[in-house]
Amino acid sequence: MSIAWLFLLLAGFFEICFTIALKFSEGFSRFIPSIITVIFIVLSFFCVSQSMKTIPIGTAYAVWAGIGAAGTVVCGIIFFGDSYHIIRLVSITLIIIGIIGLKLVHVD
Repeated sequence: MSIAWLFLLLAGFFEICFTIALKFSEGFSRFIPSIITVIFIVLSFFCVSQSMKTIPIGTAYAVWAGIGAAGTVVCGIIFFGDSYHIIRLVSITLIIIGIIGLKLVHVD
């Protein structure tokens, strides 16, 4: 795995972190969670921008957004009691399959 893909995975992880921190910020009305949110946003954007030096923009954006979306839904189910309806789980599985497909098609 190249450094660009490592940056992209980190960007997705930081996106998950910033969405969780955003929930705790309560609409940016709580100071510390708001600051944490901004820090993770900056880290996420930095990492995705580094990955785009070699990974095509469409692939990088789709993988970044997919990791963030799927990871945030899973965290919502595990930590916040969000619905785990079968259609949600199938939809997340499809996103993950799409991410894997984009990685398999991309040749470093």
